[in-house]
Formats: sequence, structure tokens, C-alpha cells
Amino acid sequence: MKQSTVIELFDTTLRDGAQAEGVNLSIHDKLQITERLDDFGIDIIEGGWPGSNPKDEAYFKEVRSLNLKHAKICAFGSTARFPDKVREDRNLNMLLGAETEWISIFGKTWRFHSSVTLGLTDEENEALIYRSIQFLKEQGRRVVFDAEHFFDGYKDDAAFALRMLRAAEQAGADVLALCDTNGGSLPSEISAIFKKVKQEFKTPLGIHAHNDGELAVANSLAAIEAGAVQVQGTINGIGERCGNANLCSVIPNLLLKMGLQTRGRVQLKGLTNLSHFVYEMANLAPNNRSAFVGKSAFTHKGGIHVSSVLKDSRMYEHIDPGQVGNRRHVLVSDLSGQSNIRYKAQELGIDIANDRQFSKKLVQYIKNLEYQGFQFDGAEASFELLLRSELNTYSPFFEIIYAKINVMLDKEETDYSEAVLKVKVEEEIEHTASDGNGPVNALDNALRKAIVRFYPEIAGTQLVDYKVRVLGEKDGTGARVRVLVETSDGQNSWATVGVSHNIIKASLQALTDSINYKIFQTRRERQMAGQSESIS
Repeated sequence: MKQSTVIELFDTTLRDGAQAEGVNLSIHDKLQITERLDDFGIDIIEGGWPGSNPKDEAYFKEVRSLNLKHAKICAFGSTARFPDKVREDRNLNMLLGAETEWISIFGKTWRFHSSVTLGLTDEENEALIYRSIQFLKEQGRRVVFDAEHFFDGYKDDAAFALRMLRAAEQAGADVLALCDTNGGSLPSEISAIFKKVKQEFKTPLGIHAHNDGELAVANSLAAIEAGAVQVQGTINGIGERCGNANLCSVIPNLLLKMGLQTRGRVQLKGLTNLSHFVYEMANLAPNNRSAFVGKSAFTHKGGIHVSSVLKDSRMYEHIDPGQVGNRRHVLVSDLSGQSNIRYKAQELGIDIANDRQFSKKLVQYIKNLEYQGFQFDGAEASFELLLRSELNTYSPFFEIIYAKINVMLDKEETDYSEAVLKVKVEEEIEHTASDGNGPVNALDNALRKAIVRFYPEIAGTQLVDYKVRVLGEKDGTGARVRVLVETSDGQNSWATVGVSHNIIKASLQALTDSINYKIFQTRRERQMAGQSESIS
């Protein structure tokens, strides 16, 4: 492929992506995502199917008020239902009523679907495609023809599939998008079929791949290498069944690996942020292992890896994470070496680079703790407190000298939990009690209640996640447990860990670390702010 090839980015997150299980975007969500896609540099945004539901109808009305800088909005629908009633077809007229510059319509290119699903003859299906596109073109619209099930149709009956595609071209379609609708094709098949189609058609070709074989990104790139100039997909690959081609992987591969250009100027450094934004809007948990944008994409755990990355990141990273707005993470675990410790210390602004004896001692200490069941690669706040404690730059701000948990259950299904605590802060002892939704919540409430007057900064914090892992399952109810707690103050979140045979004690360890971490960070920020003021 020539270096001068320009690829058009067609995003269908708001339409095909919204069909994913568990995804329900409001009109406001869709408008916000539209603006972010435009800012990022997407060329065409498929907003939905006007006429299929009131939400999409409202979207196409409200999207006109957005001041988009580059992206064009596209309405989606199907060909007409009857060849002799194209101009009266409700679907086509709803598409026109959306008043978008672009319209994408799908038609059957697999005889199996045409004859069995619609009960059409070859001639009737051909007429539907031709007349539907012709009608839309007469109204001044630019049309993408989504050749539904094209690859399955081509493998079943190439002559039929090409005949339907030719009808779309003759009617004036601006783009012929070949769809791997069932997502079961291989890259070699996509490439071979694309090359044959490319030889017979002058109209620009596009690719619309689904991920049922975990090959949507590979199939999209294979199609582009074979001549596609438009690629369709969704942010994070969300979509029906196993999803669509993930544009968060397609785009950096196009730009960084294939050396191609996109029609719009893509803000590649905003890719990770865009990915997380769409996850948030869709109310989905981010996939940490996503290529390019996932938290784990540039995370290193093994000591040898970290040592090499510190010398030259190219040894274990295929790109600079900053190119896609991501960053490098180094974990501390039983696989760690001294390099991991020094790297984490550097991240925290602690200089131990020349103290190799300390690094060695700390590595062994951490490995012993992990042998007992502690895990710091998911609890970096606990690791920071441990490191600072070993360096004598931190000590706990309070001490729990007494804790009692009362849990009551009766035959009327009454469920009541109460925690009683004695907490020592400097020379004062605070004796308090609190109830809660279960013993851990009661413990959390009592601890905050006991020390909030001393450290008011903790008032705005809350638990956002609580996980328990049983260690040594063969020991049954006598096994050790590891508790991981995530806490947030509304702006930042941090994770802490506790381990014990007693789940309450493990929870208390994690909760105590969590609160100590917040107090320490708040005091450190105040100290740094004070130093800045004195310098100025």
C-alpha cells in the first residue's frame, strides 16, 4: 500500500456499539460521545437508526445544535421493503428526515438471507438495493452501502454477492462497505476476497468487521492492506455479541505501524482518555488488558523486564505509551527485583537509586509478605506506606487498641451489625460505636467516626470496592483471607490490602492503611504547597 493512502474513520459506537449487551446510552450520553469523537478526529459518526426508536429520532434533531469541527453525522437504516414502493418507504423517508449529509444502508448480499429471510428473488433483491440507493442519491445524500454478510455470501455464491454490490455501485453509492457480519472470517480470506473485489469495482471500498472470531482488528487491517479506504468500528470494540472492530487498536496500528494517514487529524495522544470516557458513558468497567489503552498494556511485573525497561523501554514495549496517552506501570510482587523497587520509589518521588542494600532488603521483605498472602500489585497505597515506613518517613497517625464486632441474626431474618472501637490519636483515646450494613461497613463507619475530628480530610472519602480472596482453599473456613479495599475522595482513588486468618482483622488492616494513606497524602500536599509559597 502506498504511503499516500488516506483512510476514512467511520465510528459506529452510537449505533452498532449501543447494541452491546448491558449498554444503554441516553441522548445526553450520545451527544457527549459525539463531541469527543469529533474532537479526537473521527470522520463519520453513525448516530443511530431514525425511525427504529424515539431516542434515535431525538438524537438526530439535537445533534444539529452541536458545533462539530470536523466529523459528519451519518444516519443508518436498511433498503426499502418493496422494490415497487421505494419512494413511499417509511424507513428511507425517516433517513432523509434525519437531515444528515451521510446515510448508511444495508442490503442482503448473501443469497441465503435474501431468499430465506426476505423471500426475494435475485432480481427483486437487486432492485431493492439499486432503487433504494438511487432514491437517496436523488435527494442529495452521500451513501455508504453496507454489504451485509458479504464475505459469507461471497464464499457461498460469489456471482450473487458481486451482482448485489454492482447494483449499489451503479446506483451511485459513495462507499461500498464489505461486512463480515457474523465475524467468522479469517484475515487471509478477507484479504483474498478484497483484492478480487478491488479489481472489479471503482467505488471506494470499506470494511465493517465483527469480532466473533477475535479477529475484527486483524481483518480490518488486512482489508486496508488489500485496498479498503474506509474502516468502520467502535471505541473499545463494544457491539453486539462479541463486539466490533476496536478502533482503539485499529487507529494506532494504522498510524504508528502501517504509516498511513487518516482523513482527519487524529489526536492520538487522547486515545486512552477517549477509551475511558466511552467506558464511563456506557457504564462499563474498562478492560485493563486492552491493547494500547488498557492499564496493563504497559505494565511490568517481572524484575528482569523492569531492569531492561529502565535501560531502554523498547526492549519490552512496542511503542512509547505516551503516543496513545497511556503510561508505564511497574508492579511490586514476589516476582520483583531491585529494579521494580527503585522504579516505584522514583514514581513516588523517593530517592533510593544508590541504596542497593536497602533495595535488596526491601525486595526480600516484600517477598516474605507475599508468601504470607499479601499482594501489592493491586494495592499500591499499602506499598507506599510500607516503603515510607521502612525509610522512617511515615508512621501511622492513629492506633486501634480495642475492637469488638457484634453481629445479630434471628429467625425473623433481622440482620444487625455493630462495631465498637477504642482508637488512640496522639495522647487521646476515642471510644466510639457505629452500626452498618454488615460487620465491615460497621467497622468502617466506627473508625471514621472515631478519628474524623482529628483528621477532617477523611470525611469526603468512601469505599468504592471491597474484594475478599481465600488463600489456601484446602484449609476451608480456617484459611487465610486477603482483603483488597479501594477508596475514593471523589477525585482520586487508591487501593490497600490486609491479610489474616480473621476476615475482620484483614479488613481492618486494609481500612486502616486506606485512611492513613489519605491523611499522609493530604499533609504532604499541604507541605509542598507551603514550600512553593515560601519560594515565591
